[in-house]
Amino acid sequence: MLTINVIAHFPASPGVYLMKDAAGVILYVGKARNLRARVRSYFGAAADGRYQIPALMNRVAVIDFIVTDTEKEALILENTLIKEHRPRYNIELRDDKTYFSLRMDFEEEFPRITVIRKVKSDGARYFGPYASATAAREVLNQLSRIFPLRHYPWEICRRRKRPCLFYQIRQCAAPCQGVISREEYAALAQGTALFLDGRDRAVQDLLKERMAQAAAAQRYEEAGRFRDLIRAIGTTLEKQKMVLPGGEADIFGYFRLGNSLEVALLYLRGGRIIGGRNFTTPWELDDAEGLGSLLLEYYHREVVIPAEILLPMQLEDASVFAELLSEKKGKKVTVHYPCRGVKRELMLLATKNAQSAAADRQKGERAAAESLEELRERLQLPTFPRIIECYDISLFQGAQAVGSRVLFREGKSDPKSYRHYRIRDVSGTDDFAMMREVLTRRFSRDTEERPDLIVVDGGIGQLNILTAVLGELGIKGVAAAGLAKSRVEPGATSVEITKSDERVFLPGRKNPVALRQNSAPLLLLTRIRDEAHRFAVTYHRNLRGKKSLHSPLDDIPGIGNKRKQELLLRFGSLKKVREATLEELREVKGITPELAGVIKEKLG
Repeated sequence: MLTINVIAHFPASPGVYLMKDAAGVILYVGKARNLRARVRSYFGAAADGRYQIPALMNRVAVIDFIVTDTEKEALILENTLIKEHRPRYNIELRDDKTYFSLRMDFEEEFPRITVIRKVKSDGARYFGPYASATAAREVLNQLSRIFPLRHYPWEICRRRKRPCLFYQIRQCAAPCQGVISREEYAALAQGTALFLDGRDRAVQDLLKERMAQAAAAQRYEEAGRFRDLIRAIGTTLEKQKMVLPGGEADIFGYFRLGNSLEVALLYLRGGRIIGGRNFTTPWELDDAEGLGSLLLEYYHREVVIPAEILLPMQLEDASVFAELLSEKKGKKVTVHYPCRGVKRELMLLATKNAQSAAADRQKGERAAAESLEELRERLQLPTFPRIIECYDISLFQGAQAVGSRVLFREGKSDPKSYRHYRIRDVSGTDDFAMMREVLTRRFSRDTEERPDLIVVDGGIGQLNILTAVLGELGIKGVAAAGLAKSRVEPGATSVEITKSDERVFLPGRKNPVALRQNSAPLLLLTRIRDEAHRFAVTYHRNLRGKKSLHSPLDDIPGIGNKRKQELLLRFGSLKKVREATLEELREVKGITPELAGVIKEKLG
């Protein structure tokens, strides 16, 4: 174990320190304004009060350091090293949710709003983020009723000979048909951006000015459209509560629960809270250090950066962090701890959300553990079923057969461990042979961790295949079970349709285990089985869809998805591509003269 003498050669300057074990594996990467003082804190008496620092220091054999000129450089270097080495004691932000935002490019002739996943530095305006694609599209639908911007790419719009259906229902101004002037459309686009920014009064003032101008010029139909817009905005705003006029901020709150941090993030946009999300991450060191690491990793992603970030505590490097975010956003960003007023109330609300989420998570984990323990007892499993795998087969009329594996860890799904299997060696509709192929391919490789329980979708037949494969491969200590779906009971004379119970089969036992219907263990098994079925069916449908969408263009060397899309956008159909001349093909973006000749030859 290291002693405090190790820091004698550490400089009192900014930098990054790397804690390593005896094998040279990096356990933790940290940054510091003063390297000597920061590392000394791990050996002082105060260190004993922080979470798990003794456990970390007992494993540390070497502490290296890298000096930087500024704290900002230290912050950047720390993030780079964490991304590269993924140290055991640093935060790894596991968030399976996708971030969605709304994008509007004012460089376009007639701007439109699209739902996107990634925020890029491309000069466009981004609004959000939203918790899901559904939430983002709901906002987009509401906007369409107020601001009738175009819905489709301009290449598609300008090829239309008449207005689309959205124009008929007054959700598109039909700029492609010349129904609206460029100036009038620009006012709609500007009003949309102001509305999304929460500048409601500015939107209404702009539209009233436009309405007055149109009325003065005796363009009464145009003035009527602006009047309807003003009324629609007023109706919408009545349903929304303004929290902080003009406010745009990300608001963080946190709660410590054992060796993990629960962090809640609320999105304040246009003075209103539009949503939020929670992060749960293992963290065994100082709270402020953990929150700082989480912020660094979160904003390193392609997310919308607000003008202000409110934190539940003071951070030593808050000013440096604000400088980094300002450079990334291209505008000033402030990062601070609010001490009073509405902003502090919002921060306390985020903290309350974090505490509530931690309590719910703890309650869910307790319930899951109880369900798994009851499952172990009822099925007489040799070990606690911490890891459960389930397998299913999906096919349609004997074609495009696939298998799936889903994995549940501690009673919760682990999507990163899901796997698809395309059936290679079996033709026809032999479910048993397909199940054998999938299981053999899975357990022939000894690189993955072994589950405690394997469940197959089916009855005794599928279970026998599973036990045979495990026996052939010499795999021991893994429990097996088959879960057969309920089925309609025979009885044509009965008025009501009755179904049998879900049945659980175990090796060496003819009759199924009687699990009480709607009991926690059975509901868990059926949820795992249904997830495996969903995952298999989704993959199977994707394969069928790709096969049905196959185009002769896909068989031409040098034609990928992007060039195929450019060709179809330019000509409208495969038939028109086939009829195009060499000169017309060469005019398409990405099509060289040589490639144009190949297209003519292949499609001839």
